[in-house]
Amino acid sequence: MSFKLPWQPLSVIGIAVAFYLGFKNNSSYDRTWEARKIWGEIMNNSRSFGASVCSFVNGINSEEIKRELIYRHTAWLTALRYQLRLSKEWEHTDRRLNKLFSASVCESYNQKLDSDFLKFLSPVEVAKYNCNTNIATQIMRNQSERLQELKNQNYFEDFRHMELHHLITEFFNGQGKSERIKTFPFPRQSASTALWLSFVFAFLVPFGMLDIFKDMTNWMYWITPILSALVIWVFFFMEKIGDYSENPFEGTYNDVPVTAISRTIEIDLREMINDENISEPIKAENGFLL
Repeated sequence: MSFKLPWQPLSVIGIAVAFYLGFKNNSSYDRTWEARKIWGEIMNNSRSFGASVCSFVNGINSEEIKRELIYRHTAWLTALRYQLRLSKEWEHTDRRLNKLFSASVCESYNQKLDSDFLKFLSPVEVAKYNCNTNIATQIMRNQSERLQELKNQNYFEDFRHMELHHLITEFFNGQGKSERIKTFPFPRQSASTALWLSFVFAFLVPFGMLDIFKDMTNWMYWITPILSALVIWVFFFMEKIGDYSENPFEGTYNDVPVTAISRTIEIDLREMINDENISEPIKAENGFLL
């Protein structure tokens, strides 16, 4: 005699678990979509900044100054994307892409960041950031001070300086919003509850399936394990989708492609100043942008 549970109460539990998983997935997707919108704003504001620099800055050595401002902004993008990919305890740190696009707080991270900085900043300026906790913030602060110096030297007037400073404020807003998502994890009580409810439901499903197929012919009775496995797989698949959408900056295939976005911004801005040796766009790997 096999042990069976009535399917009706189990179906109610399954509906409750499905609703809860739907809530978790919607909340997780909101985090990812918000992160993508933030970086869309950073892209738009960066293009506006590049166009403003090219139009506003006039005077002696104006071309060199334009290049300096554009390069420093590109360095800010580089620092920000590295900082957003630093490992957090609640992220999937053991399932990264061989650490290729996911830096960690260690010597190799600093060395790689410095090598990328030297493409856009002078060694003297790079050295100033070694003792800073938030390098991206300090780069943007230096950018703001440099714009004030240029205004004092009459490279542009007050109104244009205010417009440029407004864009600096927007960059800080984008950075702050990104850091808010990065440093505040999806509430563990919500994420863990969904997982444990799925485990409970998965344990009970086979016994409920036995109740459904108890009066079937022999061959139909033996497909119970297959159908039970299918139902369990659907619920855990839904749970994993939400799980991997919680942290849009951890550096996995499913995250916001901040590296590709940063490279696109770099290309657009450097083409505005007719720069040479511009990097190629980031190409998709296995159908994913990073």
